[in-house]
Amino acid sequence: MTREQYILATQQNSLPRTEHPQFYPVGIYGWRKRCLYFFVLLLLVTMIVNLAMTIWILKVMNFTVDGMGNLRVTKKGIRLEGISEFLLPLYVKEIHSRKDSPLVLQSDRNVTVNARNHMGQLTGQLTVGADAVEAQCKRFEVRSSDGGKVLFSADEDEIVIGADRLKVTGTEGAVFGHSVETPHIRAEPSQDLKLESPTRSLVMEAPRGVQVNAAAGDLKATCRKELHLQSAEGEIFLNADTIRLGNLPMGSFSSSSSSFSSSSSPSSSAPRQTIYELCACPNGKLYLSPAGAGSTCQSSSNICLWS
Repeated sequence: MTREQYILATQQNSLPRTEHPQFYPVGIYGWRKRCLYFFVLLLLVTMIVNLAMTIWILKVMNFTVDGMGNLRVTKKGIRLEGISEFLLPLYVKEIHSRKDSPLVLQSDRNVTVNARNHMGQLTGQLTVGADAVEAQCKRFEVRSSDGGKVLFSADEDEIVIGADRLKVTGTEGAVFGHSVETPHIRAEPSQDLKLESPTRSLVMEAPRGVQVNAAAGDLKATCRKELHLQSAEGEIFLNADTIRLGNLPMGSFSSSSSSFSSSSSPSSSAPRQTIYELCACPNGKLYLSPAGAGSTCQSSSNICLWS
């Protein structure tokens, strides 16, 4: 480098600078700053309102460590105290009440309890309504307090009453549309037992006999048309001190006349008939004797010897 170049270079560096430096501000100013402060203030107010609403909800719903309101979460399950309302279906395995209070299920319309199988099909239903209580199931049972004895059961084939005594307290008695099978029918003490068929016949059948016994009263059989006592293979045994056949028509027979008169149904043109008397032997056998002017039962006592 020559001397002249060195002098020129040193003179240029030593000259004072006349230009002023430019400063650029850093930050948010103007309307941007005001918008930012507004959003921060709005966020702060929202947080305060949210916190206040959360505290109010916790206080109103009575949230505690064990649960909320009347609902308590225990080791054995969920416990509800007081009156609770469920707006949606409730799925539970068991429902128990406290030992000192009953369990009440209440609804404005009806209460329906459904049972379903693993496929979701309805297998049993119990509906308690304002007019009736309906049960739809394959078998319905009512058991005793200890659960061991079946008091009542019903299915599609039969109805079983397992109580020791079936008592009907209605004034009209019990009405059966079809046959009834029972080993014993008994009335209450000092009460009458009445089997009645107002419009049809009354039939009592048993493979080994039918026994009708009135220990302290009378036995009365009444019908409108005819009363048949029939024994296919055995005998009809009437055992009593006195056997009376009342309200029988009395007839008269005359050998010279061919007319037959009766106090119940008189007829002047009836054909000639022979009237017999029904006589009884001391051994209980019965025989017929022709009726005459007087009774022939005493005069025909010799018939009892060979009959």
